[in-house]
Amino acid sequence: MPAPSSWIDACYRPRPRVLLAAGVLLLAVAGLAGGLGWPWPPTLTGIAAGLGVGCLLGALLHSQLPDPREATTPSMRRRYLREFMPPMAAYVVLVLLSVTLLKQVQTPGLRALVALMPLPAVALGMRAFVRHVRDTDELQRRIELEAVSLATLLVSMLYLGGGFLQSAKVIDLPAAAAMIWVFPLICASYGLCKVFVGRRYQ
Repeated sequence: MPAPSSWIDACYRPRPRVLLAAGVLLLAVAGLAGGLGWPWPPTLTGIAAGLGVGCLLGALLHSQLPDPREATTPSMRRRYLREFMPPMAAYVVLVLLSVTLLKQVQTPGLRALVALMPLPAVALGMRAFVRHVRDTDELQRRIELEAVSLATLLVSMLYLGGGFLQSAKVIDLPAAAAMIWVFPLICASYGLCKVFVGRRYQ
């Protein structure tokens, strides 16, 4: 039976084939749910599609990114998984619960509270990420900081350009969809920027 640390490493840096298979499976489920009219909430279909794209992106970047285990210890990885995974699982559950409850709640104040239910889970996940980066070695912290900074700048420029196009009535995007996609776009851009920044320090 594999040692506990091997299980930790597998969760911390899953193999590309696992990510690829998970991505294809999630996108297939989302596609079938949308195409065949399964009685699923649209939010659940969107989550499956988003996770599928994330897994495919992770598989693509896997071979390009340096192995993060070189900058961390098994105890740090255990703590990160312990602090990061439960909030992310709670986020999925809370999104589904929030969407369900919003169909029944009418009071504006209560609707605001229900709509924001998933936010604390994201905050806890980001806290785990920040703690993990803070405890890595100096070079890894520099790579992470530059990657996050570049990703934030790129997405900010994208949304600024989108705002200009929206004002000029060249495009017409729903405000809710545009705002919800800010965070996922920063996460995806962060992964791409980390490849670029990491290569500079190799």
